[in-house]
Amino acid sequence: MVKHIVVWKLKDEAHGNTKQENAALIREKLEALNGRIPGLLKLEIGFDFSNTENSGDIVLYSEFISRDALEAYQSHPEHEAVKPFVLGARCERRLVDYEV
Repeated sequence: MVKHIVVWKLKDEAHGNTKQENAALIREKLEALNGRIPGLLKLEIGFDFSNTENSGDIVLYSEFISRDALEAYQSHPEHEAVKPFVLGARCERRLVDYEV
């Protein structure tokens, strides 16, 4: 199994929305991918509550059956459709991919 974790710091405003509104929209758009992409076992979004200078604003936690499934997810049309919104709302991104 492959785990794919992404942490984003969001802009204070983007797409005419506040940071909090964009976080909610990102959650909605990404969690809608559950059950729609082959090899994607689980995808969830969480919001940071610590609000420190070292914390991100939003985290994506996802599980895939294999590296090939993760690679296919990256270029899947439904995932590609979400990317522009996330790219426009974020100011920083970190990720970790690992196998268990």
